[in-house]
Amino acid sequence: PPRASLARMDAPLALMGFAITTSATPGPNTLMVSAAAAQVGVRRVAPHMMGVTLGFPAMMLVIGLGLEAPFQALPWLHGLLRAAGSAWLLWLAFRIATAPPPGEGPARPPLGFWGAVAFQWINPKAWMIALAAVPAFTSPAAPMLPQVLLLAAIFAACALPTLWLWAVIGVGARRLLATPRQARAFNATMALLLVLSLAPAWL
Repeated sequence: PPRASLARMDAPLALMGFAITTSATPGPNTLMVSAAAAQVGVRRVAPHMMGVTLGFPAMMLVIGLGLEAPFQALPWLHGLLRAAGSAWLLWLAFRIATAPPPGEGPARPPLGFWGAVAFQWINPKAWMIALAAVPAFTSPAAPMLPQVLLLAAIFAACALPTLWLWAVIGVGARRLLATPRQARAFNATMALLLVLSLAPAWL
């Protein structure tokens, strides 16, 4: 796609649409938030949601200010992060799949605030979005800092509402699960979807 200039009046609207679409579609962040909310409720998942809301824009800011070039020069480094992120995702999927049904033992969200912040750096979907957005919605002819600050601000504004929606979906699903067996099946399904969310990164 042609490089977009943030000087154009329609560029922020296009960026907003891109941010909403990529934030709301299923991925590791949304699936983990939904699965955790089904276990412990929206309130206890709030630190996780805030970690994503602040962590991903911070990551995009760093990439936009100069980290993209080293990763293009050293593709093996990006591959290493992708492999590490996939391994962590598989571990988190296992924890979700083996979580006890609500009321049958202690349950806690897989990630807290700092865990969610750190996870963005090895989240395959986060890397794909960041590496697509920075070159598409910035212009080398303009100062980079204001452009990437706008990128980060728009993604931060879109993240929390979409994550909250996924958390509410998770709580709603929990209310429909009448038996522990159904709850375990829901956990296993969410874990499987989390594993399947790795496919785009490896394909």
